[in-house]
Amino acid sequence: MTNAAIGIDGLCKTYQGGKRALDGVSFEVPQGSVFGLLGPNGAGKSTLINILAGLVNKTDGKATIWGFDIDDHPRNAKASIGIVNQEILFDPFFSPLETLEIQAGLYGVPKGKRRSMELLRAVHLEDKANAYARTLSGGMKRRLMVAKAMVHSPPVLVLDEPTAGVDVELRQQLWAYVRELNRGGVTVVLTTHYLEEAEELCDRIAIINHGTLIANKPTRELVGMAQEKVVEVTVDRDIVTAPDAACFQKIEVKAERTLVITYRKDQANAGQVLAAVQQDGFGIVDVSTREADLEDVFLNLTRAANA
Repeated sequence: MTNAAIGIDGLCKTYQGGKRALDGVSFEVPQGSVFGLLGPNGAGKSTLINILAGLVNKTDGKATIWGFDIDDHPRNAKASIGIVNQEILFDPFFSPLETLEIQAGLYGVPKGKRRSMELLRAVHLEDKANAYARTLSGGMKRRLMVAKAMVHSPPVLVLDEPTAGVDVELRQQLWAYVRELNRGGVTVVLTTHYLEEAEELCDRIAIINHGTLIANKPTRELVGMAQEKVVEVTVDRDIVTAPDAACFQKIEVKAERTLVITYRKDQANAGQVLAAVQQDGFGIVDVSTREADLEDVFLNLTRAANA
């Protein structure tokens, strides 16, 4: 076994017809981490996850889960991972309790070691244990999918867009449970289109675009790559002509007395920007700033990769 929860080495997938979904992707997911796997639609994220799940055959490269090669030790690899897919997949005529019991049986978990009710309590579905699964709301079904993925107590949990269509309160409950699992030693891999979620939850983030890995860094380091910063300035009189200065990358008149100025942190600072506004004869009444976030980095990286 290696120290990586998941090891991806030169992974390639070319579908029939020539579409190359993955092109030599390599990265490791550290044990005990919350790891973000991001990318635009069609970037190759789901193909990669489906290869780990055993649903898609890779064309080339290697993949290990908890140290087990998916080709050499497929049973051990599958036993080491739980996957929550984007699609909600379970029999609507079984109750949540029956769904978990059946899934545990498929993984060979003895009856005495099954944790079905414990898992339902953890995802706030204990009161729905014996209801038909088809009567559950969308958010409840999502949470049941997470419980279903954990029936065999895997050390690695993959969440593929788990909060799509889930309201804010249920999303917070889901993340609270995921954090609890992570504190208990479960490695979590997350794909999401909610970039603020990834920024808040993930220790490290990899970004895939057109089947190629374009970034793989600790979250704070990745966010630090964004050099643009925005400052919104309210001045003491109506703006007839917007001020101009070399330190401004972009300036916009948002309202009669409000300027929105974009500058690069590696070329100027907020003090220089405000001084330039004052030199143009404006008095400053109020100032607010917006730091660059993961969304800015994501867009810059994917745009550069598409250029």
